[in-house]
Amino acid sequence: MQTRNIRRKTPVTLLAASIGLALYMPSSFAQEAAAAQDPAPQASAEAATDLDTIVVTGYRASLERSLDIKRGETGMVDAIVAQDIGKFPDLNLAESLQRIPGVVITRDGGEGRQITVRGLGPAFTRVRLNGLEAMSSVGSSDGQGGTNRSRNFDFNVFASDLFSQLVVRKTAQASVDEGSLGATVDLRTARPFDYDGFQAVTNVQASWNDAAGAASPRFAGLISDTWADGTFGALLSVAYSERNTVDEGTGTVRWAGGTTNGGFNPASPFTPALRSDVFAPRFPRYTFMEHEQDRLGVTGSLQWRPGDSTEFSFDGLYSKIDATRNEKYIEANGLSASGTTGKRQIIVQDGVVENSALVYARMNDVDIRSENRHDEWATEFYQFSLDGEHEFNDSFRLYGKVGTSKSEHKNPIQTTIMMDKLNVDGYSYDYRGDMNKPVFNYGVSPTDPNGWTLSTIRMRENYVTNEFDTADLNFSWLFNSSFTLEGGIQAKDYSFDSIERRRAATETIVPTFPDGTRIVPVDMVDLASLKGMTGNPGTWVVPDFNQIAELFDIFSGTGTFAMANYVPSDYSVEEEDRGVWLMGKFGFDLGSVPVTGDAGVRYVKTKQSSTGIATASGVPVQTTVDREYSDTLPSLNLVAELNPDLLLRFGAAKVMSRPGLNALTPGVTVSVSGSAMTISGGNPMLDPTRADTYDLGVEWYFQESAMLGVALFYKDIDSFVQNFRESVVYSDTGLPPSLLDGTTATVNDTFVLTGPINTPGGPLQGVELNYTQPFTFLPGLWSNFGVQMNYTYVDSEIQYLLSNGTAAQKAAMVGQSKNSWNATVFYEGERFSGRVSATNRNDYLIQVPGTEVGFNSEAAGYHGQSGTTILDASIRYKLSENAEVSLEGQNLTNEAQESWVANPSVSLPLEYSETGRTFLLGLRYKF
Repeated sequence: MQTRNIRRKTPVTLLAASIGLALYMPSSFAQEAAAAQDPAPQASAEAATDLDTIVVTGYRASLERSLDIKRGETGMVDAIVAQDIGKFPDLNLAESLQRIPGVVITRDGGEGRQITVRGLGPAFTRVRLNGLEAMSSVGSSDGQGGTNRSRNFDFNVFASDLFSQLVVRKTAQASVDEGSLGATVDLRTARPFDYDGFQAVTNVQASWNDAAGAASPRFAGLISDTWADGTFGALLSVAYSERNTVDEGTGTVRWAGGTTNGGFNPASPFTPALRSDVFAPRFPRYTFMEHEQDRLGVTGSLQWRPGDSTEFSFDGLYSKIDATRNEKYIEANGLSASGTTGKRQIIVQDGVVENSALVYARMNDVDIRSENRHDEWATEFYQFSLDGEHEFNDSFRLYGKVGTSKSEHKNPIQTTIMMDKLNVDGYSYDYRGDMNKPVFNYGVSPTDPNGWTLSTIRMRENYVTNEFDTADLNFSWLFNSSFTLEGGIQAKDYSFDSIERRRAATETIVPTFPDGTRIVPVDMVDLASLKGMTGNPGTWVVPDFNQIAELFDIFSGTGTFAMANYVPSDYSVEEEDRGVWLMGKFGFDLGSVPVTGDAGVRYVKTKQSSTGIATASGVPVQTTVDREYSDTLPSLNLVAELNPDLLLRFGAAKVMSRPGLNALTPGVTVSVSGSAMTISGGNPMLDPTRADTYDLGVEWYFQESAMLGVALFYKDIDSFVQNFRESVVYSDTGLPPSLLDGTTATVNDTFVLTGPINTPGGPLQGVELNYTQPFTFLPGLWSNFGVQMNYTYVDSEIQYLLSNGTAAQKAAMVGQSKNSWNATVFYEGERFSGRVSATNRNDYLIQVPGTEVGFNSEAAGYHGQSGTTILDASIRYKLSENAEVSLEGQNLTNEAQESWVANPSVSLPLEYSETGRTFLLGLRYKF
């Protein structure tokens, strides 16, 4: 039996509420509380980047510490420390990371979710929390990919308030875990030895989203202390927030030729609509989504230094995000329906064709559908780790860590109730004005509650679990002042499990109402209205979800609403990774130029076991495929100090990234969700993506807290994993008809077929420009200003393949923006401070080739996402040494998200959405 509300208060939630009232504050804010104090040196396995002080007194000091980290590394590294997070108007980690050169993000519901580094998508970035690799997954709408079943890290699980330091490692090093082509992101929580003695800070904010018209609370707190002459310390931090937003816009899903799904009625007076090269929208509609999220995060740390040469740290991290989403649509689903009662019955009376697109049409015999979807999901994450280090003498030390983490995503409620009006005359759509804001005439009043027929009750459940268990032991042996030998071993076990459940009965089997019909009573119909944007129409009827769900007891799990495992979507992956590494750190003089660097090699063996449901003679059979592969990964990093303030860097390495989890299942999944019909399969024998990388950079530290830099990078991607995607008739796939049992589809329907294959890859190259400077050279108040700017250019060319292995088109990597930039202008005075920040990325591809005929490989078609420029701002005023008020604004221009489908001749809209502006008013107090 399903449970409708999973947003229950846990003991940790109660703890957060009580602690938050007394000492709420983000860990990064606590760094300000510790201003002008030098904490004791901290020993760590990541000695190169762990701070011997994390104390900051303002934004400039934070920038200076970030530059110190960058300057002190042999590899190419960028960092954000302390108030770079706490005082940015950032809701989560992804939005904090986008301030770093070469990092761009994707958003979901207006909030940052995943990152792309130097043109390489989230699948190519590994994330470590306190030195241990971790994974987190959340759910989303169908348009955003649904439940995350990949290696892509979902950063929106975590509040940035919980972390004191973010480091993005863009070049490989033998001592750093393998698995990344783009970057390794290190996230570090605060520890008590970061501070000197007792610290406590609390912060409370109220946020307002103008599209939702709703206010939500946010608060955070940290308390830390040390005892016994600084040999023992404890720290606790809490972050809690609620978020209420709307995501509203328009959608088409795809554009299809006039002959697809049987084609329009041949008797149509407007005959151009019948042509295969004239494209009409499949689901023309307005969309309205309401998001509610509660996010709780807790970190704890215990540290013990029994002697000058020994230190232990125990860290715990807990985060939970609870979410509810309601989606409401009205659409002409008949344009995408197959069979004699679908598209084939539609008579196109009139129309206008522009650039091969049927941008205006007036039609008869069109089926209209109204949908109300309700989702409840939660992701719970925890990690525990123990670090230890012992110096045997001045030249030799051992250090290591053990830890475990788990991310558990539960989506027990994903239910859509649909009602239809059939064979409507006088329906029309019009995209001739603003393509993202079309005008619809449904032939009937969209607000009339009468005459709607209950047609479908679609029910889904999704569960995804990621677990890591890691242990490593390392040594550092100082031979002399010019050479140190380091090495270590690592054992890492990873497991991934995916489960999906669906109605055992066909979705279109629905009960009758008390009057014996399926006509929806007028008192079981509700109204949906756009809030922040104007639609034509902007209000329409939808099924009353709660009333219908209660009347038919649809969550009972019995009778026609019994749920069963959808076996093609049940799969798991287990990996045992065993690695060993050896690296020399050295320094020498090349003439008068000091040179430092490291050279090493990492060897890793991967044992992989993939389990899924394959089909043998029409019978689902659980299948497990085992394989092993190994990689030897050399790396070299050099830094030449051309003068004390001018550094020349070079890096070279072999790198690898393991295949996506959803690509490794040996099974096949057939999905029928209304008119959306898909077939997806896996390939457990996929090879990793492998590449040779080269980096060259120059950094000029021409002033305190200032830097001007340029970095060139080149990646020769030897192998690549691609997903092919084509529209095929089910009977042509070779799959048994039995997989369609319980659905509304037939073997004559057209499905979207997807699957992964290895391809030759291709080159990726680019350049980063980075400039940071406080204007201390200016007179008076002008000296309080400063700027932080960066620009990234990325170019790539990948040979895409079709499912049969033949070449498709060449195009840029999916997810790669050719140009991106960030800019911040800041002011840091004695009492008043403020910042204005803009982040930009231009258009990028999200699918190559496209799905539909006319946008597939033969047509050189693809799906893409429009670029965005997001503007944020914040101002702060110190009331006293202990109290400060703040006002922050996010997405001040209400930048929209747009996707499209294109070929060389035409570009047509897919999805368009606006999420509004968010404002936060806060008060911070330090004790």
